[in-house]
Amino acid sequence: MNIEHIKPKEIEARSFAIIEEELQTRGIELPEDRAFLIKRAIHTTADFDYAETLCFSEGVIQRIADLIKAGAVIVTDTNMALSGINKKRVEAYGGRVCCFMAEPDVAAESEARGITRATVSVERAAELAKDGPVIYVVGNAPTALIRIREMYDDGTFTPGAVIGVPVGFVNVEAAKELIMETDLPYIVNRGRKGGSNVAAAIINAILYKLL
Repeated sequence: MNIEHIKPKEIEARSFAIIEEELQTRGIELPEDRAFLIKRAIHTTADFDYAETLCFSEGVIQRIADLIKAGAVIVTDTNMALSGINKKRVEAYGGRVCCFMAEPDVAAESEARGITRATVSVERAAELAKDGPVIYVVGNAPTALIRIREMYDDGTFTPGAVIGVPVGFVNVEAAKELIMETDLPYIVNRGRKGGSNVAAAIINAILYKLL
């Protein structure tokens, strides 16, 4: 196999060129308004399944862009997703990115109540939402999506948008479907695949598009 000699600054562009070539080879034509985001997910994972499994509610990309420009808080379900999101660009619009999962009081409350930290974190995000819009980003914990749906149903939390791409086996597929059954703005990856890297990539794709 031949090694391509590419300058560091050109690697990403070459990667996206390869993705475009392979999409054409596979006969996959992406919707124009979503192509940039789907390609970013493929770039992050080297997995072309995302061309088929990423699901979008109507107008969700513009909705998330508008929320970011309005200074929304982005809450993630993992510190890995938190680390991966370009926080400087979020902060440039007056927003911030946070994650409650590692906070000692969240761990203590989840232990006392016999529930996951992700569930408690959603409840913390609901408190933030009283002061302004919240985008909830899930890359790992299906219980976060389940709690979002429960609180949405009882009227105690309506996120501005939900990115639901947890990876795994237990309740993952069902939890994603729970979000897609609502009228919440969402980007969800159907099936078992996903992850914090994909969750961060989705937000970053929208951030880069705002430039």
